[in-house]
Amino acid sequence: MKSNKTSQVRLTFDVPMVILVAGLVVFGMLIVYSASWEASWREFADVNRYFLRQLMWLGLGLISALVLFFIDYHRWEQNNFALYAILVAILMLGAVLVLGESRRNLWAGKSIQPSELAKLATILYLGVWMYAKGDKLKQVGFGIIPLAVILGLVGGLIAVQPDVSAAATVFFLGLLMFFLAGGSFGQVIIFVIVAGSLGGGLITIIKPDALERIRIFILGLLDITAVPPQVEAAIAAFREGGWFGVGLGRGIAKLVSVPVPHTDSIFAVVGEELGVFGASILVILYGLLLWRGLVIARKAADGLGSLLAAGLTLWIVFEAYVNMAVIIGLLPVAGNPLPFISLGGSNLMVTLAAVGIILNVGRSSDEERELLERRAFGEVVDLRGRNGRRSVSRSGRSASNRK
Repeated sequence: MKSNKTSQVRLTFDVPMVILVAGLVVFGMLIVYSASWEASWREFADVNRYFLRQLMWLGLGLISALVLFFIDYHRWEQNNFALYAILVAILMLGAVLVLGESRRNLWAGKSIQPSELAKLATILYLGVWMYAKGDKLKQVGFGIIPLAVILGLVGGLIAVQPDVSAAATVFFLGLLMFFLAGGSFGQVIIFVIVAGSLGGGLITIIKPDALERIRIFILGLLDITAVPPQVEAAIAAFREGGWFGVGLGRGIAKLVSVPVPHTDSIFAVVGEELGVFGASILVILYGLLLWRGLVIARKAADGLGSLLAAGLTLWIVFEAYVNMAVIIGLLPVAGNPLPFISLGGSNLMVTLAAVGIILNVGRSSDEERELLERRAFGEVVDLRGRNGRRSVSRSGRSASNRK
């Protein structure tokens, strides 16, 4: 007889998260082409140059995500991968100060920005470190001071490039992860004092002129009514786009008024060409990404998985909303890229790598849950099997006695 059993193919990844990321990537590639062709022609006499470069980085990012998806996230703790990652990031940040031919890149004209790697490495290291500390994290000597030193060092090295927005992102994520790990408000005050002193001292010694950029950043926080030209041009682009936009590729603001439309100001291009409707879809996609990432964090098999998934998700969404808030004048100009959307190889590759780790946390938690279900089912079957054997044995003895 032929078996009636049917094979089932189980998806071992979080389908909603993959769909959301795929949607953002496709959205981003379309907007990048529309926003970058003029700059690409002006610089390289080739309208496709920037787009093809972004496509190359997309391929590298997808490979990174796939590799990290299959590497158990516990290896970041067990094999000291997180420690190696933060050390490499610190060395690369130092190399920018010594060898860098531009403000933030190791090589002029290249999309290699160590600050992007530093964000990812910092979240991974803090997740592993906080998970290992456990309850000791609440102690000043074991938790607050070392955490402040780590973030002060990394944040200070990023700020002297100068990249104040990236440094602020690192500090914010460090505080947020500390809260997720059980930190208190009083400890945060101590942390801010120590980390701020260390980071500020590092900036003063290595690159004093970066303090002026920080001063301007703080003034912008205190007075957002002083709209800079970048924000004024972006708002005008939104006004031109209206509710449904002028059409993809038909925007004019990217050619005449919006600065760097293919990088920091790309949300303004979205507003003009796709209108409020298209911009709102993008806002909603990031909101759904936040929801799905936190669902994966909540279902994680252990505290390490929760910290990593939550920290990486919050980082991606935080940078996205900061970028969009800057463009419409709700925050001072910060220079944060729009993840998955802005032109920039380092950010795209590192962001996709983070997605791979988040999906790995979800995959591991699903496998753990399935293993527990199999064990529970096996115990029930085994118990029934033993009862059945005893029942058959007694029936046999009874039958022989009756004979």
